[in-house]
Amino acid sequence: MKRAARSKSDGSQRNEGMRISSSVSPSSSAESRWQRSLQFRIRSGLRQVAGGLRTVRVWLLALGHSALFLLIFWLAFGLRFDFAVPPENMDVFWRSFWWVLGLKLSIFYALGHYHGWWRYVTFADLTALMRASLLSLFALAALDHFVLAYQIPRAVVILDCLLSIVVLGTLRASWRLFGEHFWPMLDRKECQWALLVGADHSSGLLAHQLHSHSEVPYRIKGFLATNGEKKGSRLGQIRVIGHLEDVREIAAASGAVDVLVATGTLPGNRLRRLMETCEEAGLNLKIIPPIEDLFSGNGRIPIRDIAIDDLLRREPVVLDAEIVEDLIEGRTVMVTGAGGSIGSEICRQVMRFKPHSLVLIGRGENRIFRADRELQALGTFTHLYPCIGDVTDGDRMRQLFGQHRPDVVFHAAAHKHVPLMEVNVGEAIKNNVGGTRCVADLADEFGVGHFVLVSTDKAVNPTSVMGATKQIAERYVHALSQESSTRFVVVRFGNVLGSAGSVVPIFQEQIRRGGPITVTDARMTRFFMTIPEASQLVLQAAAMGRGGEILVLDMGKPVRIVDLARDLIRLSGLPTDAIEIEFTGIRPGEKLREQLYFKDEETIPTSHPKLRAAYHRPCSVAEASQTLSEVEGLCHQPEDLIRQKLGEIVPEYQAEAPEAVQPSDTGRLAP
Repeated sequence: MKRAARSKSDGSQRNEGMRISSSVSPSSSAESRWQRSLQFRIRSGLRQVAGGLRTVRVWLLALGHSALFLLIFWLAFGLRFDFAVPPENMDVFWRSFWWVLGLKLSIFYALGHYHGWWRYVTFADLTALMRASLLSLFALAALDHFVLAYQIPRAVVILDCLLSIVVLGTLRASWRLFGEHFWPMLDRKECQWALLVGADHSSGLLAHQLHSHSEVPYRIKGFLATNGEKKGSRLGQIRVIGHLEDVREIAAASGAVDVLVATGTLPGNRLRRLMETCEEAGLNLKIIPPIEDLFSGNGRIPIRDIAIDDLLRREPVVLDAEIVEDLIEGRTVMVTGAGGSIGSEICRQVMRFKPHSLVLIGRGENRIFRADRELQALGTFTHLYPCIGDVTDGDRMRQLFGQHRPDVVFHAAAHKHVPLMEVNVGEAIKNNVGGTRCVADLADEFGVGHFVLVSTDKAVNPTSVMGATKQIAERYVHALSQESSTRFVVVRFGNVLGSAGSVVPIFQEQIRRGGPITVTDARMTRFFMTIPEASQLVLQAAAMGRGGEILVLDMGKPVRIVDLARDLIRLSGLPTDAIEIEFTGIRPGEKLREQLYFKDEETIPTSHPKLRAAYHRPCSVAEASQTLSEVEGLCHQPEDLIRQKLGEIVPEYQAEAPEAVQPSDTGRLAP
């Protein structure tokens, strides 16, 4: 291995050279070039068709404006002479109209009035209309002075400007006025009255967006205040009709049967209480994206049912994307375990920051195939390299590192299922310990800039083989960071909602079959986070880590598994007593409660308020290497011998029988 003797400057120069060499990688095959050429030709053809349609639309709008300008100019003359225009003034009308028409058409076209959509008209469009009409007024006055020699009466010039604003403004606002206010009254069968939670500026904008989209079947009856907003006040002529806690009575009085909540408006515990109240009152609770997502999206409003992610007993953590972009943009990123739940989401998050290349490594060909196809559909210019390989295969990993020369490595490949690893101890060591050592050593050897190990809270005071192997992997990466120019960082988090093998998909399948839901113990709790949160945390760790840290997310309060099961029953639209909950007892390797830190780990705050850094007890590379060699040498030994050795290496590891389940917690329970 190459260690601290390498200077940081040498490492950065080597990395730059590696990035240059990766940019001319021979893997740009003829087939890939042909596919890109075909995609380019298709996009070019579509752009040409769209351009032709836009040209036709501009001509049609110009023709319509010509007819309106004729009507407005005629009305201006009529009003000036009380609609009894003398013959000589009618001659002036026809002689000057063609000049006026050409002038106004040119001004309105130059200011973009033939490219807007009337159904989306705003005050900005009306302001632009006033600007164009006033400019036409001054231009027409100059035309009359310098060309027509004061043939047009001055009152006609002023009336033409005012009528242009009134007539065009009325026509442009009429479509939106009809769609937002009159159409819901005419089409009551398609529109449902709903209550919108929140009474702030964002809620008013969201209600406005809902009324602007005819395909959305909701119209807002009123706002439900969440804090101290005053009842009776209005936002966009929609009243604040009461407080959130009075939703049952308000819905009954107003006739609304739907309650809409924007994502992030309420914390998980308050949203949970609202869900229970709506369930008791027979109301439908729906979730809408926040207003900023609507403005940045495609204009559609994807209203959905409430999901288990919404019920986290803490606010979702939003991480700092700016420093992540500085790390990833234009570089080569490698992700091991790229076909798994966390690995594939890391890939999706990485693609947001425009890397030059993304190398997907996994040993399951079907998963890598699906991940590659999904990322290709994003249509970015990032080079994707789907690679089949096992992280324990040193020769294959060396080949991939040498071919792609990554700048950043996210090591997510691991065996994670606790009960399964209890009966496959050797494989847990081979993959979690040996695989981590292989990839970490190659990252050091090839001068990778940043390396992130994805770990778990089960590595803290482990009672399982999986947790013990992840603790040993953490220890090795931490030791390696002390002597390497590569920035080695460990990121540790709890259970991930919706990941493969987690309790959520298992419970959902049990509910689909009609139950029972099997819960090991009524007292069991876990820390939970969403898949995007977990993946963003990994990226944040790579960007923030200076080397040697264990970054841990503030997970809030732990969640009881039995409460999670009850939530899923309700979210499935079933009565709370429809599915039984059966307690089966704690399985081998499981703990009642997880922890995020060891007692002797020093934790310090970071620049992000929801992240803390932990520093584990120091361990030299030589000591860590010897430990790993001893453990890996036991892969094919009897499992009892392996567990005994794990206990010697990880003093906190206790492979004892779990706590006995209390008699009152056993059997079946109807929630």
